[in-house]
Amino acid sequence: MATMGSLIGLVNKIQRACTVLGDHGGNDGFSLPTLWEALPSVAVVGGQSSGKSSVLESIVGRDFLPRGSGIVTRRPLVLQLHKTEDGQQDYAEFLHLPRRKFSDFALVRKEIQDETDRITGKTKQISPVPIQLSIYSPNVVNLTLIDLPGLTKVAVEGQPESIVQEIESMVRSYVEKPNCIILAISPANQDIATSDAIKLAREVDPTGDRTFGVMTKLDLMDKGTNALDVLEGRAYKLQHPWVGIVNRSQADINRNVDMIVARRKEREYFDNSPDYSHLASKMGSEYLAKLLSKHLEAVIRARIPSITSLINKTIDELESEMDHLGRPIAVDAGAQLYTILELCRAFDKIFKEHLDGGRPGGDRIYGVFDNQLPAALRKLPFDRHLSLQNVRKVVSEADGYQPHLIAPEQGYRRLIESALNYFRGPAEASVDAVHYVLKELVRKSIAETQELKRFPSLQSELAAASYHSLEKFREESRKTTVRLVDMEASYLTVEFFRKLPQEVEKVGSDARGSTAANSTNNSAPTMDRYSEAHFRRIASNVSSYIGMVAETLKNTIPKAVVHCQVREAKRSLLTYFYTQVGRKEAKQLAQMLDEDPALMERRQQCAKRLELYKSARDEIEAVSWA
Repeated sequence: MATMGSLIGLVNKIQRACTVLGDHGGNDGFSLPTLWEALPSVAVVGGQSSGKSSVLESIVGRDFLPRGSGIVTRRPLVLQLHKTEDGQQDYAEFLHLPRRKFSDFALVRKEIQDETDRITGKTKQISPVPIQLSIYSPNVVNLTLIDLPGLTKVAVEGQPESIVQEIESMVRSYVEKPNCIILAISPANQDIATSDAIKLAREVDPTGDRTFGVMTKLDLMDKGTNALDVLEGRAYKLQHPWVGIVNRSQADINRNVDMIVARRKEREYFDNSPDYSHLASKMGSEYLAKLLSKHLEAVIRARIPSITSLINKTIDELESEMDHLGRPIAVDAGAQLYTILELCRAFDKIFKEHLDGGRPGGDRIYGVFDNQLPAALRKLPFDRHLSLQNVRKVVSEADGYQPHLIAPEQGYRRLIESALNYFRGPAEASVDAVHYVLKELVRKSIAETQELKRFPSLQSELAAASYHSLEKFREESRKTTVRLVDMEASYLTVEFFRKLPQEVEKVGSDARGSTAANSTNNSAPTMDRYSEAHFRRIASNVSSYIGMVAETLKNTIPKAVVHCQVREAKRSLLTYFYTQVGRKEAKQLAQMLDEDPALMERRQQCAKRLELYKSARDEIEAVSWA
């Protein structure tokens, strides 16, 4: 199995890496809970002037924390202790000052003060932004401790009234996490019933499974009194034994008494105390550090399966995220061109799926032919064009100074040709409607091509080239559909005209009431060819012919539009783009693959997290089974 402290040392390493990546709680967009939250740590909780700083310094064996009256700890201090080989020099490192080692712990104290002031200013305000400090020493055990601002009941001068609630909320955000071990500090010279730390611990950990009680200032109790009721678990029982601590006196602090000497004096106090000597082996800062380290390792070992499960789940999420974001782009022109072509193929595939029905949108083209075109044809003003007044005017003008003899051919032609011109509008409108649908499908396809999201410049150029091609297809389609209309006007159906004399003969015979309907007399009827009935008959004949042409165009216009626009879009939408890309230099190709900076940053962070989680998984498995 792993050696004592090796798992804690690994957890310290992982927590530090999590902090570097900002993966230390909260929703980072990758996974919840984060690895930091899943790893156990020890939060030091107590009221102001309860002796928290002295306990921490006793565990570390160094005098390094700021001191003073009132609120001194104004930002959380994440303190990671790393045990080194005997004989090595103690030193400290701050996360915000990488690669700088502090061997003078007076400078460590000053840096904590300065770093606190950088965020809060030289005021008595607090901030939830933690300071990350690592201490390496042969005189410590592997342990992570979080020093939190001291709980208080009233705001002092220079503090807002909300400071009391702000501190409690900050402390709660750490201790209410199920993986947090609570180190509740209570001074012995105050009634345990008034302990801020115990009160808060009871609320967030009612069973006491996560709480370690620490009684400080035992040497400052009134003579004749002791804290045995608390230390022996009678006054307030916890699942874990209480530990008594004797801090350095203010005189010792003023004289800069060495912490190693202070530890020895603490041991002597308990060994020689008539009240506590029977508990001496389980009292003192050294015992507390070992107790916490042993418990922390046991907790870590028990939670290795859940931690490993979380890590594996997060690795899967990050792998999926990396696939979604795309891998880094090669720097050589050939690879970049290949990447561009691959992205174009992905886009083209989605665009064709829209047209062929695999994705929605292509059905709107059918809607143009099935709804818009017939509706536009029905709305053409043929009623007005073939009104009695307009027919009389057109036919009369076509006759010139001589009236027509059998049928007003020129009148018919003029009526039909002018009527056919109306079909240009619906034909061109159908072309435009399909063009707009295709443009929208290009836009949607680009947006739905996940691989393209990384490259806004390529998206813009691809869209511009596609629109250029669609414009070319539209122009060709417009020419073809208008040509269809012109073809109808250029050559009128012969059978239609051949039937007109027969129809006129039949109508004329009926008008005279003659019974010789099949007479071989080919002379023209004697009825007035300029009568109202005559003009109505002309209008009806022209309307029939226009209806026949409308049915024809209703079928041929969609064929022309599909042939010239839709089929060409499926077949050669990107031909123009490929031509343009083939002319670009390496630098221009690189510019096309210039990613969104925010996306590049996200991929970089994702890659770092992925590396961290994979490394954590490997190391946890190696250490836990060593």
